[in-house]
Amino acid sequence: MSGHSKWSTIKRKKAAIDAKRGKIFTKIIKEITVAAKIGGGEIEANPRLRLAVDNAKSVNMPQDNIDRAIKKATGELEGVSYSEITYEGYGPAGIAFMVESLTDNKNRTVADVRHLFSKYSGNLGENGSVAWMFERKGVIVIPKQGKDEDEIMEIIIDAGADDLQTEDEFFQITTEIESFETVRKALVDTDLEVDNASLQWISKNDTKVSGEDAEKLMKLIDALEDNDDVQNVYTNADFVDM
Repeated sequence: MSGHSKWSTIKRKKAAIDAKRGKIFTKIIKEITVAAKIGGGEIEANPRLRLAVDNAKSVNMPQDNIDRAIKKATGELEGVSYSEITYEGYGPAGIAFMVESLTDNKNRTVADVRHLFSKYSGNLGENGSVAWMFERKGVIVIPKQGKDEDEIMEIIIDAGADDLQTEDEFFQITTEIESFETVRKALVDTDLEVDNASLQWISKNDTKVSGEDAEKLMKLIDALEDNDDVQNVYTNADFVDM
C-alpha cells in the first residue's frame, strides 16, 4: 500500500507556509462556519463540524476563534453567509483542476477564478468537464516522528483504509468516504497525532509534468490558493523533479 506522491509533499509544504501567513486560519474559520450553519453548532452531533474543529486545533487556532465562528453560524453573533461552489477547468499542459470555494459573493468569485485561469494559460470549464477524472476520498495525514509504519498499517487496514503513502516527513492515508471517520477515530483512539483529515478530490490517473509546464502550473495553483474565496485546489498533475 505504500508509494510516493510529490504533490502530497508540495501541498504539505504549502499548507505550512499558509499557516505562517494566517491564510489557513481564514479557510478553517469559513469551513467551521459552513459546517455549523448546515449541521448545527453541537460539535459531537455534527461530524463535519467536529472535523473542522479538529483541524483548527491541529494548527493551534485559539478556542475563542472557533467558538466565535460557531456562534456566527448559529445566529448567536452576527455573521456572513457563505455558499459552497466547486469550479472545474484546465491549466497549462492540459492539467485538470478542481477548485473548491466558500464565498459570500458568487459573481465576484467566478470572475476572479476565470481571470486567474486565463492569466496563467488555462481556462475555466463547465460543471462536469473534469470531475469524472477525480474521486472523492478521505485523506488523513500523520507526522512520522519515529512512528512505526507496520503498526500504522495494521491499524488502518483493520479500520478499512484504502492506501498508505510514505513521505519524507509524514504518512498519508487514503480512505473511502464511508470508512473515513472510522479510520480517523481508530488513529485518534491509539493516541496517534493527526496533522490533518479532510475529504479531497483525488485524481484517478495522474499526468506527469516537469520543467516549464510545472512552473506554470505552480504559478496558477499559488494564484488560486491566494484568493480569499478559494478553499482547496486539486489537480491530476504528477510533478517530476521539483
